[in-house]
Amino acid sequence: MASSLTKDSVKPGTPGSEKTFFGHPRGLATLFMTEMWERFSYYGMRSLLPLYLVAPGGLHMNAATATAIYSVYLSLVYLLALPGGWFADRVLGPRKTVAVAGVIIMLGHLTLALPPAGTFFAGLGLVAIGSGLLKANISTMVGQLYDGPDDARRDGGFTIFYIGINLGAFVAPLVIGTIGENVNWHLGFALAAVGMALGLGQYLLGGRHLSEQSNVVPTPMSAQEKSATLRKGLLWLAVAAVFYGIVGFSGHFTLNWALIPLTVIGLIVPILVIARILRDKDLDGEERSKVRAYVWFFAAAAVFWMIYDQGGSTLSLFADSSAKNTIFGWNFPVSWYQSVNPVLIMALAPVFAWLWLALNRRGKEPSSIVKFTSGLVLVGASFFVFLAPLAIADGGHKAAALWLVAIYFLQTVGELTLSPVGLSVTTKMAPKKYASQMMGVWFLAVTAGDSITALLSNPAVGGVNLDKRGFVALEAVLAVVAGFAVWMYRNKVKKLMGDIN
Repeated sequence: MASSLTKDSVKPGTPGSEKTFFGHPRGLATLFMTEMWERFSYYGMRSLLPLYLVAPGGLHMNAATATAIYSVYLSLVYLLALPGGWFADRVLGPRKTVAVAGVIIMLGHLTLALPPAGTFFAGLGLVAIGSGLLKANISTMVGQLYDGPDDARRDGGFTIFYIGINLGAFVAPLVIGTIGENVNWHLGFALAAVGMALGLGQYLLGGRHLSEQSNVVPTPMSAQEKSATLRKGLLWLAVAAVFYGIVGFSGHFTLNWALIPLTVIGLIVPILVIARILRDKDLDGEERSKVRAYVWFFAAAAVFWMIYDQGGSTLSLFADSSAKNTIFGWNFPVSWYQSVNPVLIMALAPVFAWLWLALNRRGKEPSSIVKFTSGLVLVGASFFVFLAPLAIADGGHKAAALWLVAIYFLQTVGELTLSPVGLSVTTKMAPKKYASQMMGVWFLAVTAGDSITALLSNPAVGGVNLDKRGFVALEAVLAVVAGFAVWMYRNKVKKLMGDIN
């Protein structure tokens, strides 16, 4: 990376003013590498998770329960991004919060590496907590590197940051997935801890290149507020401990006593959070209008992620049971499918970054609404393609690996038109009072989408077979219809957005 750094004459005092990283502030390199290693640990473990849950040598669950656990875990990771943003806004500030998060994630992966099944779920909980603390705040720090929302480099910067995410995500299944599937599941989880340790060390060494704003606690808590918050937290913790203690000791506890409440929380919390922000009297009319516009982007993203995140559960389990996982006669681990999306991201993201900037210079860049519409239509198209390998499998044959690659390709192009743009839109439209917390709200769209998947797949609630042609077709239609709905109401949304494009 050092060879890509060049001298650049920019305004003194701008973060990273002495050097640039591909034409962007130098601090982007630090955040790029931190996120790369964190995603290496996260996606490596995630590529193993559904396979470990169903494997005879793992927890040996059925596919529906494994999908529900996987979806609840993902929803919890993104749900906790909201309190992660709050913690940075009120207690430590983004920079210190990310450092704490790295330690917790590392401990979580080490816990997953322990053989007992009980510690496995404790490890998932720690990784989810740490990821929640990290996700919203590291993205906020990327936004802080730029000179306000009108900086033309901003969308491109988030796209480059996205490459860091996907570089880690690409390598992770090839290393962690291979070791986990072919050698030992728990050794694979231990390698994820090593990845997070490398990311944390790099972050601490490169922190001097970040914006000074990342050290600021925007709305620090008073001593009285800290005391009151601690008391409330301990009270709710005691209530949960007593409740689950009674359920456990009475012999009625099952996994659904944990899964269903978390699923319901994942659906209710996003609604409550957005409603609370809209009711905040401290916001002026312009800020409130932008939040109303943001609801449209949020709903679109929830539908997108509901389908997209099944690439790691429904598609992965389908590949495990019903696909020819071979290339030119050479067998490869099922977890390697999880490297298809990130390698496509790395190939296509620079093209998209260049394209948005080139069109912006000509005054022809598509609006965020058009980009979101494209993402929804493309993710819907990916599930229309999924109908073909499902039909092949229903006929008693194994589907070719290229069918799955085609699905991931369509989802990747859709992701590039929606996800990095969504990150950028969130930082542009966030009220000042909710700077870090609004990034947490963006991640709640993933929570909502994954919670719907968990609710539908849970045998005790929905019991839907997500890999059946009828339901896959229904999801595909839903995404396309949602995309056209956003397009039809684009003028209304643009008016609410004000000066944001």
